[in-house]
Amino acid sequence: MNKPIKFQTLKTERLVLREVTKDDADSLLAYLSDEEVTRHMGLAPFTTVEDTLDEVEWYNSIFDKGTGMRWGITLKDEDRVIGSCGFLNLTQKHHRAEIGFELSREHWGKGIAAEALQAVIYHGFSSLNLNRIEALIEPANSPSQKLVEKTGFLREGLLRDYEYTQGKFDDLYMYSMLKREFEIS
Repeated sequence: MNKPIKFQTLKTERLVLREVTKDDADSLLAYLSDEEVTRHMGLAPFTTVEDTLDEVEWYNSIFDKGTGMRWGITLKDEDRVIGSCGFLNLTQKHHRAEIGFELSREHWGKGIAAEALQAVIYHGFSSLNLNRIEALIEPANSPSQKLVEKTGFLREGLLRDYEYTQGKFDDLYMYSMLKREFEIS
């Protein structure tokens, strides 16, 4: 993918999805230090602002390389980042990317993750010319499985010992959505 000239902000009814900057480090630390949030992310809970600055640098690096992009999720009436959603392993040649997301626990169960996910999926199919979006989810992470299934993803199968994180091999379910299956209005 050729890197877009400028990071595009996405807006929904309740949310603004925007570029994450180093000024958001404290906001990220507030939720990425929560073991419940990071449990299925393949990451240990963050303990320092430096951990979150490294995360912001990773967001910047995947954008600069054209292999992904990550939006900070904020509520329209406040500019504090409460989660993130975005693409990684983006390959223009094959018109596909992997989607990922996380949200501060205080905002679980309010439809915020679903709203952000819909906006990012729409952007992927309508602006990034993707044909396939994948989601890789640990079998124990039933809330994320329910969210992607509700959004229209189909479970394709189990990838055994697919990822090595936190000193162990993890199985991951492969979910996908094709452009023709997503309602683009």
